[in-house]
Amino acid sequence: MTKQESETRAAVAAVTLAAVHRRDHRHAGGADCMPHCTQVVHLGQRAAMVCHDCATDSGFVDSRAAEELARRHTEATRGREPRPAA
Repeated sequence: MTKQESETRAAVAAVTLAAVHRRDHRHAGGADCMPHCTQVVHLGQRAAMVCHDCATDSGFVDSRAAEELARRHTEATRGREPRPAA
């Protein structure tokens, strides 16, 4: 397997895992993870922080800023009470 094939498979696996995570939470009464499941999506030197539990994103910012936003959001939601089911 080439490096490109390995990276492609890893990317597909990560996206699939995130989709399953979102699906499972929609069917589990709407409770958020503690901490929230965040992801940083890179596009060149820009990136966006995405929170799968809040269903929000930062928009594209500097890659380091997106990483820091994800870290802060994870820390901020570490002890947060789950939101009530809708």
